[in-house]
Amino acid sequence: MDKTTIYQRVTDNILQAVATSPGDVVMPWHRPAGSNSMIPLNATTKNTYRGVNIIMLWMAADIARHPTGAWASYKQWQAAGAQVRRGERATPIIFYRQYDVDPTGEDDDGKRRVARTSLVFNAAQVDGYDAAVALPDYGPLTVTDRFQKFVDCIGADIKHEGTRAFYSTVTDSITMPPMSLFHDTPTMPRNEGYMATLAHELAHLSGHSKRLNRQLRNKFGSHEHAAEEVIAEMTASFICARLGLSSEPRIDHAQYIAHYMSMMRADPRAIFKCAADAARAADYLFAFSEPADRADDGDMEIAA
Repeated sequence: MDKTTIYQRVTDNILQAVATSPGDVVMPWHRPAGSNSMIPLNATTKNTYRGVNIIMLWMAADIARHPTGAWASYKQWQAAGAQVRRGERATPIIFYRQYDVDPTGEDDDGKRRVARTSLVFNAAQVDGYDAAVALPDYGPLTVTDRFQKFVDCIGADIKHEGTRAFYSTVTDSITMPPMSLFHDTPTMPRNEGYMATLAHELAHLSGHSKRLNRQLRNKFGSHEHAAEEVIAEMTASFICARLGLSSEPRIDHAQYIAHYMSMMRADPRAIFKCAADAARAADYLFAFSEPADRADDGDMEIAA
C-alpha cells in the first residue's frame, strides 16, 4: 500500500471517530497531581484555583514550559522554606476581598466584594521546594528497530526529563518524559504510546522556520494553535501507520484531534487542510531515512 493510500485510510478513520465523539484524551504517561495538565493548585494550601485564574495560570505555564501546576505567592514560598529565584517573573491572578457596609435596602445584605491582584510563582521558579511526589517507575521499554532508525536519521535533539512532552522553537529541541513514566492505556501498550508521543513532537519540529516553515509561535487557545496540534497528531498517526506500529489507525489520535477540532468549527475544511500539511510533514521526516521521498512534494488530495 503506497503512502498516499495509507494517509487517506488514516484520515478516513480519524474523521469517522471524530464524528462519533470518541471520548476524552488519555495521555500515555504518568502526570503527578499538580502537573499543568491538571487544575492549577496552591502549593501551600493545596486548594485549586478557580475561574479566570485557571486559564491565566494554564497559559502562563504553557508559555514558560513549566512542568508543574503548583503555584504560590512569594511569601507563601518563603513560609514553605523555598526561595523564588532572582529574575523570575510573577504571574498575576485575581482574588476578591469582602467587606461590610451599611445596607441600603431590604435586598442589600451589606456585603461588598472588591477585586484585587496577587502575584504568584510556579514551583519551577523556586529553589528548595520538595513536592514529595513519588513518581511511578514502569520500567524500561523498547521501541521497534524501524522506529529507532526513523528517529536516528532525523538527528533531532531529544532529552528525557520532567513530566511533559513538548518541542521548543527557541532551542529547536524536544523534551520527553522519561520512558519509565509511560504506561499502558486501554487502547495502547506503553511502548507504542511513547513512539506515538515522540512522533507528535517530531511533527512540531518539522514546522520550524528552517524546515517546512509553519507558524509555530501561536497563542495558546487560538485557532492557529489548535490547527498546529491537529497537524502534529495527524502526522503522528501517519508515521505510526507507515512504520507498522498498529494494524489500524488508533482511536487515541482521533480523541486528541477531536479535542482541538472544537476550536476550529468556523472552518469546515480545516481538518482537510491540516491533513495535507500533515502529509507534507510526514514525508519530510521520512525523507531522512527514505531519501527517494525527497523527490515527492508531499501534496495530498483528500475528498471533503
